[in-house]
Amino acid sequence: MVSIAERTKLDLPPIAGQEAEILAVVNDNKPVFLHQTNLRLEDLQSACACALHMHQPTIPAGQNGALISNLQYMFEHPGEGDNHNADPFAWCYRRLGEIIPRLVAEGANPRIMLDYSGNLLWAFQQMGRHDILDNLKRLACDVQYQPYVEWLGTMWSHAVAPSTPIPDLKLHILAWQQHFADIFGAEALQRVKGFSPPEMHLPNHPDTLFEYVKALKECGYRWLMVQEHSVENLDGSGLSGDQKYIPNRLVARNSKGDEVSIVALIKTQGSDTKLVAQMQPYYEALGRGKQPVGNHQIPACVTQIADGENGGVMMNEFPPAYEQATRKMAENGGKAGTVAINGTEYLELLAAAGVQESEFPAIQAIQQHKIWQRVNPEEATPEKVEAAIADLNATDHQFTMDGASWTNDLSWVQGYENVLEPMNQLSAKFHQKFDRLVAEDPSVTQREDYQNALLYLLLVETSCFRYWGQGTWTDYARELYRRGEAALA
Repeated sequence: MVSIAERTKLDLPPIAGQEAEILAVVNDNKPVFLHQTNLRLEDLQSACACALHMHQPTIPAGQNGALISNLQYMFEHPGEGDNHNADPFAWCYRRLGEIIPRLVAEGANPRIMLDYSGNLLWAFQQMGRHDILDNLKRLACDVQYQPYVEWLGTMWSHAVAPSTPIPDLKLHILAWQQHFADIFGAEALQRVKGFSPPEMHLPNHPDTLFEYVKALKECGYRWLMVQEHSVENLDGSGLSGDQKYIPNRLVARNSKGDEVSIVALIKTQGSDTKLVAQMQPYYEALGRGKQPVGNHQIPACVTQIADGENGGVMMNEFPPAYEQATRKMAENGGKAGTVAINGTEYLELLAAAGVQESEFPAIQAIQQHKIWQRVNPEEATPEKVEAAIADLNATDHQFTMDGASWTNDLSWVQGYENVLEPMNQLSAKFHQKFDRLVAEDPSVTQREDYQNALLYLLLVETSCFRYWGQGTWTDYARELYRRGEAALA
């Protein structure tokens, strides 16, 4: 096993080698918020659930091309672009560790959900920013603040699911879980049950979405945040106004007719940073009440997420607006009427009241109804689904079907090397080298060569590098790809 000391020497983040232990932790299905919540469902009319997303990419721009965070680069090159924002960004990354304790000490009842990419967590370690890490540990590990803060999982290297090769989806998910547990501990990871997709991207290709949801479920996630315009009802209609404020059940069918589902909380459309910075979800929730789900009446929940640091509105307006809204709720005790709530807390309160997941409206990824109009899901085959997609691409100019580029069947690689884009080439080479070895001996993931190659694979798939055009970011991507190839040689 690669020890922490060896990893430091190799400059490798803790992204592999503990898969079995991590999966055992995250698949403990006991409630995680129900025993400590101070909310009672019968007292609630409506709620708001706000999340903050934090990310900085890893780039080969340090001394002698070392891997560093873009945040570190900003500090070291303050005269370039908006790099003067480096210190305000760092403040944004740590400030909830001061705001939440202050509000709790006042007797308020705050809530916030936090999503930090693996790249960014690694950046804090690389930069020795213990001030940030200590603040975050307070929120993740101090039992006094656990009822108020929910951490959301994400892809380690901010990869967007629709354009990530299918076999790599679970690698990103597990890498983040291992890194989070390494910093905050297994008990903190056990409480991470919601998933925040980078860029809120939801794949709509049947096979990609199926594998994505399947991987999330296998990694212990109970719910996924999705943007309202990325999903539809099973008949192809858009979500109704009221439907956006209750949990839905995202159904994923693949081209073989297999089906898997996961609870979805709907992020409503709008100017994300402005909505969250000014706490619009709270003010919208004030105008909502209980809604029917099955035979139950449940409080509506307005769900929203935004970058936690990006732009002046989040840097400057969010803290006072968040504290003001929290104090307004505290005037009524913060525990009745319209309240702040976190996603897993909301779902566990519903489950404890007898609301079944099967009672939530069934939804699917946008445009999938057009496929299932042509292919009976119970008689689906890969050939029928691909034929339907091809026909729709040819006849329906509004039809788009983004999907990851390949499945676990490696036979497709032969003869296609010259047409595969670099990201997919690197993925194919990684799986050709390691999949059989890992299947035969799972401890292979603890080896330096595996972890080094995995790191570059995940980095190349960062959304910031997705488009291979011209410029500095493209040069970074090419260099990461080159190093990834060398690691697999």
